[in-house]
Amino acid sequence: MNAQQLWRRYQENLCDCPTLGISLDVSRVPFTPAFMKQMQGPIQRAFDAMAGLEAGEIANPDEQRMVGHYWLRNASLAPTDEIGKAIKQTLRSIKSFAADVHAGKVAPAKAKKFTDVLQIGIGGSALGPQLVADGLGKKDKLRVHFMDNTDPDGIDRVLTTLKSRLKSTLVLVVSKSGGTPETRNGMLETQAAYDKAGLNFAKHAVAITGEDSKLDQFAKKNKWIKRFPMWDWVGGRTSVMSAVGLLPAALQGLDIDALLDGAAEMDRITRDKTINQNPAALLALMWHHQTKGKGLKDMVMLPYKDRLLLLSRYLQQLIMESLGKELDLDGKQVNQGIAVYGNKGSTDQHAYVQQLRDGLNNFFATFLVVLQDAALTNKPAKAPLEVEQGVTSGDYLSGFWQGTRSALYESGRASLTLTLDRLDARSLGAVIALYERATGLYAELVNVNAYHQPGVEAGKKAAGVVLDVQQKALAALIAHPDRLFTAEELAKAIGMPDAVETVYYVLEHRAANRHGVSRDGDRYQTH
Repeated sequence: MNAQQLWRRYQENLCDCPTLGISLDVSRVPFTPAFMKQMQGPIQRAFDAMAGLEAGEIANPDEQRMVGHYWLRNASLAPTDEIGKAIKQTLRSIKSFAADVHAGKVAPAKAKKFTDVLQIGIGGSALGPQLVADGLGKKDKLRVHFMDNTDPDGIDRVLTTLKSRLKSTLVLVVSKSGGTPETRNGMLETQAAYDKAGLNFAKHAVAITGEDSKLDQFAKKNKWIKRFPMWDWVGGRTSVMSAVGLLPAALQGLDIDALLDGAAEMDRITRDKTINQNPAALLALMWHHQTKGKGLKDMVMLPYKDRLLLLSRYLQQLIMESLGKELDLDGKQVNQGIAVYGNKGSTDQHAYVQQLRDGLNNFFATFLVVLQDAALTNKPAKAPLEVEQGVTSGDYLSGFWQGTRSALYESGRASLTLTLDRLDARSLGAVIALYERATGLYAELVNVNAYHQPGVEAGKKAAGVVLDVQQKALAALIAHPDRLFTAEELAKAIGMPDAVETVYYVLEHRAANRHGVSRDGDRYQTH
C-alpha cells in the first residue's frame, strides 16, 4: 500500500476510546473484510460466553469455581449480595488500613512509622503489583519491595537492601492456599532475619490469603497485624485489583480508585458487541489472524515508556498461563498458546529489532505509545529541554517508534499500536482490563479454558517428587557415614535406579553449598 492508502486504512480501522484517552490501531495487520466476516459468528459466541462468566457461571470446571475479577472494579455486577458486600468491605478495609499506616496509627514497635513495604509472593501475587508499583510510583509514601522467588541469593539481596530499615518494614505475605512453597520459604527467611535483628516479626506482618488457609491459620495463631482475603473466584493472574495488588498500591500512596475506575470503564467499553468499537475484540481477532488460531506466531510487546518495562512480564503470565493448554474444552489435544516476550522502546532497537525486521517472520508486534512525555500528571511538562534545535528527547522516542513500525511494515511484519494520551492510574487500570478481556475472548475463539492451569500444578508435583528423592538420598548417606557413593550407587541403594539423574543433581547442589554432603571426584558422602 502507498502512504495515502495506509492513511485511509488507519482512519477506517482506528478504535478510539475517548472516555479513557486510549486508541487501538490495527491498520498494520493485513486482515481482510472476508476475515472479519468469517469471524463474526465466533466472536459473537465469545461475547455470549464472556457475559455468562460475568454473570457467575462456573468458568473453572476443574475446581467448580466462578471467575469474578470483573466484579472487583464493579461490585454491583457480583452474582450474590454476599460477594458484592465482601468486595466493598475489603476495599474500605484496604483504604482504612493504609491511612492508619501512613498516619502512624498502625506502627512498628521500634520505629515511629513504617517506611517500607515488602511483598512476598510469586506469579500473580507479584507480577501485577510489581507492574503497578513501577508504572505509577513517584513520590511514594512507603517504598515497595518484592520477594518473588525461592532463590537464596535473591532473598538475601532484598533483605540486605532492607537491613537498616527492617524495624520499619511492613511485610505482606501473599498466598491463596497458604502453602505455596516459594512464598512460605521467603516468609521463613524473612522471619529469621527479623528474629536475628531482635524484632517481633508478627508485629510487622500482614497476610493476604484464603479464608482458613494454612497461612490464615498461622497468621491468626501468631497474632499478625491484619489479614485480608483472597477469594477462590479470583485467579492469581487476574488478582491485581484485589487486595493482592490494591493493598501494596494503597500503602505506596497510589490512587487505587482511579485504577479501579479505569478498569471498570474499559470493561464497559469491551462489552460492546460492535467489533470496531471494542478494542478487546479487535485484539483477540488480530491475535487469531496472525497466529491462525494455533499460536503460530509470537507476540512481541514493545512499550515506548520506561515505566511500562514490566508490562511484557505481566502479560506473559496473563496470556501464556491462560492460553497455553494441551486440551481444548472438548478434550481434544490442541496444544494451544501464544508466546509473549518484550523489552521497551527504544532499547529494543539496540537489542532484537534487527531480527524482527530481517529474520524469521514468526511474530507480530504490539507497540504501546504514551503521547504525553511526563507521566502521572494531567498537565504536560513545562518547556522540555531541547536536545537539538526544536527537538526534545520525547520527540526522539516518538520518532523511534514510528520508524521501527515503518521498518517492520516495509519488511512485511505486522504490528498493532495501542496509544494512551497519558500514563496514570486510570489508564493503567484500563490497559490491564483490556488485556484481561482480550485474553478471555481469544480463549473462546480457540475453544480453551482460560481459567485453569493444570500444567502449573504438574510442575509443582514434579518438584515434590524431586524433594522426596532428596530426602531418601540424604537419609541413605547419613545411614552410611563412612561410605562414598556414586550417584548410580546411591540411586540403587534407595531403590530408585531410574532417578539417578535427580540423585546426581541433588548431590551436586548440596555439595556445592557444603550442606551435609561432600564430594570426592565422582563420589559423595555425608559430613
